[in-house]
Amino acid sequence: MPDPVLEVKGVAVEVFARYRKVFRPALLAAWKRWLAKNYSANWATTDGICGSLIGPLLLQHPALAPKMRAWSRSPNLWVRRASVVSLIPLARRGEQLDLVHENARRLQPDREDLMHKAVGWTLREAGKADLRRLERYLIAQGARTPRTTLRYAIERFPDTKRRDLLARTR
Repeated sequence: MPDPVLEVKGVAVEVFARYRKVFRPALLAAWKRWLAKNYSANWATTDGICGSLIGPLLLQHPALAPKMRAWSRSPNLWVRRASVVSLIPLARRGEQLDLVHENARRLQPDREDLMHKAVGWTLREAGKADLRRLERYLIAQGARTPRTTLRYAIERFPDTKRRDLLARTR
């Protein structure tokens, strides 16, 4: 992972992912180190690690998911991004939605646009399992929700509902 070439990192993630059936909880700390040491250094590699490694590990060992709460407080952008993107597979199943919304609330004020996009994406995926909860969350958060986050989160709503949510959260 320390290799500077993006394609090398991508191959490493894909090779590692081939062994997802035997992932063990101890791997989570190693993957966090990769992120914290900026081995990913971009959103694409970070999301690859989240989608191919961390997310599947959390599906196998859901008791690890609360660790994402601490990750959301990290000073490192890639660790913070992983704290929500890694929860997407669980959120799609309707699992850990409390944690998804908690981390989303914590990360909304983040100054990084890459975080606003990640939070919106994760909320949209959580909404596939519970659209009403997503709507209540967005209305409750109102103007505190960055517009980028909101626009990503409401993509699956019908057009009239999207317009209504955009207006109600100003």
